[in-house]
Formats: sequence, structure tokens, C-alpha cells
Amino acid sequence: MSGLGARRKFLSLSGKALLAAAMSPVAISGEAGRQPSPASVPPPTLGDHLYRDALVLDGNSTPSIGQLCCNEQTKADLAVVRDCGITALKTTLGGFQGSFEEAVNDIADAQNLIERYPDLFIKVARHDDLGRAKREKKVALIFSFEAATMLGDKLDRIELFRKLGVLVMQLSYNHKSPLGCGCLDGDSDGVTKLGREAIAKMNALGVALDLSHANTATTADGIALSTKPVLISHAGCRAVFSHPRNKDDREMKALADKGGVMGIYMLPFLTEDTRQPMLEDYMRHMTHALNVCGEDHVGMGTDTNVFEVTESDLKAMAAYTQERIKKGVAAPGENRPLYIPDLNTPRKLERVADALLSHGYSARVAEKVLGLNFSRVFNDIWMA
Repeated sequence: MSGLGARRKFLSLSGKALLAAAMSPVAISGEAGRQPSPASVPPPTLGDHLYRDALVLDGNSTPSIGQLCCNEQTKADLAVVRDCGITALKTTLGGFQGSFEEAVNDIADAQNLIERYPDLFIKVARHDDLGRAKREKKVALIFSFEAATMLGDKLDRIELFRKLGVLVMQLSYNHKSPLGCGCLDGDSDGVTKLGREAIAKMNALGVALDLSHANTATTADGIALSTKPVLISHAGCRAVFSHPRNKDDREMKALADKGGVMGIYMLPFLTEDTRQPMLEDYMRHMTHALNVCGEDHVGMGTDTNVFEVTESDLKAMAAYTQERIKKGVAAPGENRPLYIPDLNTPRKLERVADALLSHGYSARVAEKVLGLNFSRVFNDIWMA
């Protein structure tokens, strides 16, 4: 069975893979596999040497990464992963409303990918694995959840999933969960009693609390309740563009004061919905975050994947958006493709590093944003 056929079969069995199916090149690049075009190879940049030498960590990228394995397109797709220059990425498993069983299956798929390609991937079990991946020229995979549906109201599952390697978890996706309130359900409800217990358990087990999709009240509660630094792994700045998925300055400052890190995403929610955001728009959010949080508390969490977006991808994204709207999980302004056109390259983080240098930031600041800040906070959190 072809990769596309296998994915269709998988989707017929499991609704949780909708996100991965829409955004993964396995599902949408056709039978011949993905071959980079000459136009997709970026010219050398100011940050070329810096990017090559840096520990590069994408705080949210390539969901359900195990779906890259194993079919006739895998070789070409993994070549892109190998050449993208990323040292580590946090991959969302279990989708945005996956069940316990679906999350376990997604973890198993990711584990299978790692075991089949040990020359390329390292599963992150401890902080040292990030440095090992850089030394060995491999890609470290950080397992994470963006939703709480796989946890339900059973907090013992936090420890179970921690043992399976899930190192980052959220309290909710865009809507309310038993643990907290998502960003699309208003700002009046915060962390629940069960959510307080969940945060305490995450802290004790060395699981990073991620508040990317939380509403304002849940974000504030989560930062205050956690005894460890917390993450906003992928979001934008509300002061630059007002949107429920973006964070306000008060939240961002509180996060930084707690020692946390905020990753800036590459989603349409950076601008008004009448146009596609570009690198210039991305940098407005990035520079604002650096001004508010400080250079030690900002990173990149693209919320995209490492592959170049093609014309067929754009069609698949449009269909995916309609499915999200039907399911009631789409955010306002989710009427555009999930990418930034002039960052449409597997080495998109290199382009941002170059832009930081062009904006007058030092190489050291660029290195922090590229990955050192996320690396530092993960070390602080995972030490249970």
C-alpha cells in the first residue's frame, strides 16, 4: 500500500490524526515523494555559520512525526529532516482531541520511527540527549501533548505517559477541559481543582507545563501555581496583533519572571485575516517578545513542520481548515494556510536567525532564540 493509501486507511480508523494528515507531507505530497526544487534551496545567509554551529530547537513542529514511517516516500522525507539543520523538535502526539488509545498509538508510531532510523533520530529522555543529538548530528524528538483529552480526569495517566516519554503537556486545547480553560472559551474560567493537582503532579514528575492554548486566566493560574518554570511553546504577542491565541504582555512578563520561555509561532494569527503574514510580521512579534520577556526567555515554536509547503499542500490545508471549522476547534482567522510564504523552506529557523542579526541583535542572542533558551528551561523542568 502506498504512503497516501496507508494514511487514508489510518484516518478511517482514527479521527485524532486529522492534524497530522493535513500537515504531514506523507499524506499530501503524492506518490512520487517530495523532491526539493532548486527554488527551495535558500542562498547563504548572514546566519549561515551561526545556524550550522548552534543547537537549534523548534518548540513545536511536525506533529505525529511517526507517520513519516514507513512507505516509499519515507527516504525522501527523512532526507529533508536530515538536512533542515534542526537539532531537536517538540512533536505533538495524540492530536488536538485524541483519546487515551489514540495517544498511545501515536507514541508507538513515533517510537517505531526512532527505532527504525537510529542513525537520524534520538528520543529525548533527559536533557543530555539534546547535546548528544548535536554532537552526533541527529535530530532529537521531544514527545508532547497539546490537549488533555488523553488524560481525561485520570491524573495517574500523567505518570504513565511520562514513563512513555511524554515530557511536555498542556491543560487544554482551544476549549475547556477537566483541567483548565482554552483560549476560545473566554477569559473568566481558569485552572480547575483537578488542574491544580495535575500541575503539582507534572512538577513532581518533571513534565513541562505548556500554556500555549490556555486562556488568560488559565495562563495566569498555571504560571502562579507551578513550582517550575513553564512554557508557552508556540504563540504570538497580543500587543502586536490582538487574537485569542496570542499572549498579552502581562502573561509574557510573568512567564519570564518564572524562568519560562515563549516560542513565537508561524501561524496566520500574527496578522489580520485579510492577508498572509510574512517574515516582517513575524519579526514584529519576535522583537516585541524580546523587549517584554528579555533575551533569555524567547525561542521559536513554529507550529508548522519542517517541509516546504507545495501547491498540493495548500489544497490539503484548505480542506483541513474546513474540517476544523466543522469540529468547532478552529480559531478566528483560521482562513489562511498555516505557513509564512517567505519562510517556506526547511531551514526557516535559519532565516529568522539571519533576520535577528539584520535587526542588530548579537550572535549570542540569536543562539539563545535558536535553541539555547528552550534547552535551558527544559533542563530546569525535567530535573524531577
